[in-house]
Amino acid sequence: MISTYAKAGTTWMQQIIAELLFDGDGELGVAEMSPWMDLRVPAKQVKLPMVESQTHRRFLKTHLPVDTLKFSPEAKYIYIGRDGRDVVWSLYNHHVNANQTWYDALNNTPGRVGPPIERPPEDIRQYWRDWLKRDGFPFWSFWENLRSWWEIRDLPNVLMVHFSDLKRDMSGQIRGIAEFLDIPINDDQWESILEHCSFDWMKKNATKSVPLGGAFWDAGAQVFINKGFNGRWADMLTSADCEEYEKLAEHRLGSECVRWLASANADPN
Repeated sequence: MISTYAKAGTTWMQQIIAELLFDGDGELGVAEMSPWMDLRVPAKQVKLPMVESQTHRRFLKTHLPVDTLKFSPEAKYIYIGRDGRDVVWSLYNHHVNANQTWYDALNNTPGRVGPPIERPPEDIRQYWRDWLKRDGFPFWSFWENLRSWWEIRDLPNVLMVHFSDLKRDMSGQIRGIAEFLDIPINDDQWESILEHCSFDWMKKNATKSVPLGGAFWDAGAQVFINKGFNGRWADMLTSADCEEYEKLAEHRLGSECVRWLASANADPN
């Protein structure tokens, strides 16, 4: 099971696991192979039979905190962490580019909890303020999501991966993920695995890995895989903004988790 608060992180991890399992096959329809189980479209009556019919090793996607899952000691779980400021800038790109199909799916599909999601403000700083002040608005709580996984990080079937570490050392991180999942690496296909997990390749072939092939964005699947780098907030948030975020993070997550979240290559264990 692949989990994170940040949408881009799960898409990348899905691609990595698929490439490891299938020896660098660049033709995989990863989004269909590894459905987002808690998304209400397509309906569970469609997704569950599809997953149950799979004969290969299954790998599923979720954005849920631990206490909303049926956690199994027989499954393995990978959580991708990312600084909350980078998360918001990524979320805003997904939200501001979403089309009416996206709004209809999230707001009008049976089972919605809470108020409908509205169009985002034009000012991303206002979007940031709303997210911080209203605990993840207009989506779910960042703090609760991350904290629930952080609390079980020492379990042998849980791996915490930092988005920045994937950016810094993708090769080393993928080898660590393969070891955790007990997937032997086909060295003859190693270069293909790395190529198909690269940002440039995934952006060019985004319809294979983006939910519903990018149907939620008029600009297509490539807009979902946007910039692929951190720190886009640095020129827009003031020192006071950052101090407020860091104090809240310390309060909600604790100093150990905050250090890991803010620092690439920090050991979560």
